[in-house]
Amino acid sequence: MKARFLIPVGIVAALLVVLAVGLTLNPREVPSPLIGKAAPPFALPRLYQPDQLVTDASLKGRVTLFNVWASWCVACREEHAQIERLAKEFGMYIIGLNYKDETQDALGWLSHFGNPYSAVAVDADGRVGIDWGVYGVPETFVIDSAGVIRYKHIGPVKAADIENRILPLVRELEGGQG
Repeated sequence: MKARFLIPVGIVAALLVVLAVGLTLNPREVPSPLIGKAAPPFALPRLYQPDQLVTDASLKGRVTLFNVWASWCVACREEHAQIERLAKEFGMYIIGLNYKDETQDALGWLSHFGNPYSAVAVDADGRVGIDWGVYGVPETFVIDSAGVIRYKHIGPVKAADIENRILPLVRELEGGQG
């Protein structure tokens, strides 16, 4: 009779241990299976010139930040000054992926807050975001000059993220330059 009760108690205890360990993890550090792999292929219309495409070829030839954002995203407003800082102060080449947004809203948002992007691709239906493993916006990827994903940042980029993680990685990928 005691054995009948020990099995469910043991299962509940094991589940509680797994839950407790899970609660100590940082959700911004979800490992991406894309790290170390070539960026997923895409061809999307440009926000400002919809008859032209932004493709995964845009991610090759130089270290690139690939920033997923939307006008409806409150956290994107929070990080936008840092994305602009990366473009202006550090000369980062940044491709924006406008995710599940209305074109006029995206254009208005960039007009109001500023446009740090070298190009903005429009992912209206979110399919490219799915291919990239986007959980939500904002998310930012560091891509090396060969088009390989080297880092994924989930959530708004903050000054500390730039100083402690992004810039050191970019400098390393650029061979210590900058």
